[in-house]
Amino acid sequence: MTKIDHIGIATESIDAALPFWEVLGFTSNGGGVVEEQGVVVRYLENESESRIELLEPITKDTPVGRFIEKRGVGIQQLAISVSDIESTIYNLQNIGVRMINNEPQIGHGGRKVAFIHPSSSGGVLVELVESN
Repeated sequence: MTKIDHIGIATESIDAALPFWEVLGFTSNGGGVVEEQGVVVRYLENESESRIELLEPITKDTPVGRFIEKRGVGIQQLAISVSDIESTIYNLQNIGVRMINNEPQIGHGGRKVAFIHPSSSGGVLVELVESN
């Protein structure tokens, strides 16, 4: 692990959620549609380079849409930056960690990502993000 990359927050509307985070000192720093995951993302940063990812489902039948339907809006995942995602997945699997993605997927910005099943991480959905 190199650092916490970001905290993902599921929201029904990025535009509606944005003013709250702006008052707390976060500014928009890119985003877009990730078709493979059925989500619109907006990254927010502050002066200390802490990052939040707002996640808005394209439809209710997506991972984030189902998350909101089941649990409501809120923290959806914790993303950890790793230098070599393939070896991290391999090492996690070797100690019995259940992966959602056994192979990296391409996330926003073309970065490799993979998700760890919450049953292996204390109920928290953990996203591995390969650092550039």
